[in-house]
This record gives sequence, structure tokens and C-alpha cells, in this order.
Amino acid sequence: MDGSLGGKFAVVCGASRGLGRACAETLAHAGADLVVVSRNKAELARTAAQIARETGVDVLPVAADLGVGEDIERLLAAVSEREEGIDILVHNTGGPPSGTAIEHDDQAWQDAFADLLLSAVRLCRGVVPLMRKRGGGAMVFNTSFTAREPEPGLVLSNVFRAGIIAFAKTLSRELAPDGIRVNCVCPGPFDTERMRELIDQTADRTGERRDEIADRWEKRIPLGRLLDPKELAALVAFLCSPQASGITGVAIPVDGGLLHAL
Repeated sequence: MDGSLGGKFAVVCGASRGLGRACAETLAHAGADLVVVSRNKAELARTAAQIARETGVDVLPVAADLGVGEDIERLLAAVSEREEGIDILVHNTGGPPSGTAIEHDDQAWQDAFADLLLSAVRLCRGVVPLMRKRGGGAMVFNTSFTAREPEPGLVLSNVFRAGIIAFAKTLSRELAPDGIRVNCVCPGPFDTERMRELIDQTADRTGERRDEIADRWEKRIPLGRLLDPKELAALVAFLCSPQASGITGVAIPVDGGLLHAL
């Protein structure tokens, strides 16, 4: 993929760590200039400096909470000051708290809605006009395998990740005449801080040992291991590239074979 995105301008959310950072690094190695977004200002600044140093592309860090409408407006203003348009958007957020279907209170549901689904809607309202200025573009929404096959104990993710896929599918048909492609990726268990957080939350809730929980996750995956964030990032970069010019409106699992559905 090196060089295939030269001259492109990408916005990558949740880019200071985990899957978002891997996506930002891979897009940068492919030649795209970046705006990287995260709530952690200090960590984001270090990430931006390292990516710029290693790849030679321009990287602008913008600290923002995607669950806050004013922060998204500030992000879009910073993007507009940097470039006249946007070529690539990677929507990626942190995961919501684990829990069963009825144990979360109203605030937890409202927070998850704002962080996951409403953030996607708000970003797209601002980004679509900027992509139209470029004559097209590519969006990739990072969701979860839970959107395709609900996972016990992850009801907030199950509900709102599925909503993102429905939104993206609708958007893909509406924006196809503008040359804007919209796709989703559905990661399974990856070796990230988020996975370790889920293991910790399960251990705290059930009293099980953390190593036993981690081993159980690995045994569920036919490939027999947690995946590397770079394995997801490679697909995201491909979906944003000219090589994927005929692909829109799909949701692709990257799960090591975890899902049972066809």
C-alpha cells in the first residue's frame, strides 16, 4: 500500500492507541496526510509526532471528545482550516462499558449513543460537503463483530455498533452518485488495551481469573490467537485506496473466523 494514498487527506478518530493508531500509521505509510483525533491530548501529540517522524507525512493532532457536539464542530473547523476538503474518514471510537441487557441506567445508554452512533452522524454531516469538494472520498466505520452476532455482556456495543452499520449502509447508497464510498469493518478480539479492559471488567464481575478469561477468548477464535491491530489497519487502508474503487456499502469482519454466520 505504500504510496497509494499520496496526496490524500485523511481524518482518523481514536488515533492515539489501539486499532485507531494502527489505522493512522498504515494510512500515513501509504502516503496520506492526517488529522488524528483523540480525547487524550498529551498521548495524541506524542502519537502524531512519532507518525510524522517515521513516515514524513503531515500530521495534525486535534484533541476532541466525539461524544460532544461542540468538540466535533471544533474538529471540523480545524480540518477546514488545514485543507479545502477531505478524502478519507476513519470513524473509530472507544468501546462502551460491558454489561447485560437490563443492568445499565439511562445515562449509560445515552452516553453510548452519543459516543458511538451520534458521533458518526455528526461527523458525516460535516465531512460529506468537504468530500464533495474533492469530487469523492472514502469513509470507513470501525464497528465490531458484535454488530453481526450479539455478544453476551456487551449489549451497548451490540445495539449501537449494529446501528452504525445500518447508518453506513444507508449513507453508501445516498452518496454513491457523489463518488463517496462508505464501508464498515467489524473487528473481533484484537491484542489491544480495549481487550484487556474487557477481560478486567469480566474478572471484576464474575470473580474469574484474568488469564482464564483471556485463554477462553483465544480458544473461541479458529485462528487460535488474538489478532494484531495491523491486520485490521491493512484492510482499512485498502478500502480507502483506489484499488477498492468498486467497493461500497459492505461490512467486513476481521475476526480470525470467530463469527458463525455465513
